Amino acid sequence: MNIHALITALVDYAIRVELAPQEERAYMTNMLLTTLGLSEYEQPTEPVPALPLEEILGQMCDYAYEQGLIDSNTVVYRDLYDTALMNAVTPRPGEVIRTFRALYEKDPEAATDYFYKLSRDCNYIRMDRIAKNLCWQYEGKYGTLDITVNLSKPEKDPKAIAAARLLPPAGYPKCALCHENEGFAGTLNQAARQTLRQIPLTMAGQQWYLQYSPYVYYNEHCIALSAAHTPMKIDRAMFAKLLDFVEIFPHYFIGSNADLPIVGGSILSHDHMQGGHYTFAMARMGKECDLCFNGFEDVQAELVHWPLTTIRLRSEDKERLVALADKILIAWRGYTDADAVIFAETEGKPHNTITPIARMAQDGKRYELDLVLRNNLTTDECPLGLYHPHADKHHIKKENIGLIEVMGLAVLPARLSTEMETLREAILKGVDPATVPEIEKHAEWAQKLKEQYTFTEENTAEILRQEIGRVFEKVLEDAGVYKCTPEGREAFARFVDTVNAQ
Repeated sequence: MNIHALITALVDYAIRVELAPQEERAYMTNMLLTTLGLSEYEQPTEPVPALPLEEILGQMCDYAYEQGLIDSNTVVYRDLYDTALMNAVTPRPGEVIRTFRALYEKDPEAATDYFYKLSRDCNYIRMDRIAKNLCWQYEGKYGTLDITVNLSKPEKDPKAIAAARLLPPAGYPKCALCHENEGFAGTLNQAARQTLRQIPLTMAGQQWYLQYSPYVYYNEHCIALSAAHTPMKIDRAMFAKLLDFVEIFPHYFIGSNADLPIVGGSILSHDHMQGGHYTFAMARMGKECDLCFNGFEDVQAELVHWPLTTIRLRSEDKERLVALADKILIAWRGYTDADAVIFAETEGKPHNTITPIARMAQDGKRYELDLVLRNNLTTDECPLGLYHPHADKHHIKKENIGLIEVMGLAVLPARLSTEMETLREAILKGVDPATVPEIEKHAEWAQKLKEQYTFTEENTAEILRQEIGRVFEKVLEDAGVYKCTPEGREAFARFVDTVNAQ
């Protein structure tokens, strides 16, 4: 297909998915001509087939490389260029905001449906890559856990890495979560965000923005981010913002990563939250026991049956929830129980924090706030964190246990895709994994599995998937500050007593 037909195909696509109306056909065509360095356009005489978007953009990037418009025919350069192409057919931010607000007045869910569809249709969320992720579920002690092997983030090629090293440090935007990313063309070090669109929000009297994650790990995976480039902070104001969010979008949950290293997310420099239209295993789990906090008898409180210690609060009164959550947070920040190996600080470094998650309760009337107790203490035996995946599980999961994992969704490294296939072949051929460098790390685990199962061509892959789920379940248990044991529950009761004594 020649470049003029490809231009027509992309404009046809934009009109078909309602990124733009028919009346903007000429405008979009001319915008694409400019991006492609062309000044002439010939309308195709034959009908142009409706190709998938990734095929249209792929062929246009091929053309751009052939014409010297991009320096390297690799994923980083192509991503920068095809985002510029899509910018020509994506509605401007003001139009998106006006449409969103008009829909919101009728139905908040209709507004987010529109916004999520737009974010996919304009290729900001690259659904063709998301589809490559490996996803399955594991039924265990804590309900149905979700397992994802993340294959949607492209790896940088060596040429792009080398070129990026020569660039000066980025000062604008300050980070990947800054509002200033909206419309940013990108660099070799910074993703193109010309198709990013954000919706302004006011929460707890502060300016925030709503957008979707380009790497959706679950349905309508969204991000709420502060207009100001300020560090993550779990405090009373954060609880208020979480509850304001679910009041604005009652069909979504919202949560925040903790604000300390090891137990926090990958970005601590910019205050943000993550939410979406999905019910995780943790939200489905019932109570283990009721709790009572002095002075807050009107707030329903319970300990959730979950491997990470979770206090669940419910009330129709947001202010009462915020006040109790703040009281629990303050008590936890300063709490030490040496017998339970919980220290508020060591050598002046704070260790205790909370991962909070908010949603509307099932009755649709009460607000629900989960407070997950976290601690980032390190020891000689566990230098990466005592309440972090322990070394015997690093062959599957070594990274931090952030908000998404806390709720019951494992985001596992891409290496597992090839490693599990190699391990499957080794098991079936009787090869010792310890002799294969790529899967040597899995050898001890594989030996234990061989003692439990009779492997066949038909069942080996599924056994490995389910056992990965079991490892993740144990990872969550590692991350719990109070274990689901009589001793752990006694220690947790001591903390509750401390809260009530204040």
